[in-house]
Amino acid sequence: MGDTENATPCPDRPDNTLQAALEGASAPPPPEPPDCPHCALPQDRYRTLYDGHWVLLESRILVPAHTVPPRRRWVLTTDGAAMNLWDAEPIPGTRCRIAHRMVCPYLPREDPWPWTTALRQENNRRAQRLFNLPDDWALPDAG
Repeated sequence: MGDTENATPCPDRPDNTLQAALEGASAPPPPEPPDCPHCALPQDRYRTLYDGHWVLLESRILVPAHTVPPRRRWVLTTDGAAMNLWDAEPIPGTRCRIAHRMVCPYLPREDPWPWTTALRQENNRRAQRLFNLPDDWALPDAG
């Protein structure tokens, strides 16, 4: 028989933290606001199938899954969690979400798709509006 006394037990599941990081599931959990920590734009935050990990998905963007490259397709499960489809071929007609990090104007570009480039430019314009207020701008009086 073989020597099994020194064998380290193998974990049942892969390291959730590493897998979540690879997929970009690094959003701050509630009760923190679901804003991008880089550009401050509000996003849709969803829990993932990795315990304790959340992902920011681009709000109001739902695209045909076949137009998004593998490992960038996020779908919502019936219980409201976000799941990355990885290399799975989507069923025809499936629509998916994309992670905000793909189109955040303050993060390095991940993929040079024309439509994500356009969305990144729009997010940049929206983020600049958050910080570049006119000089004479002020909150209205509460009186």
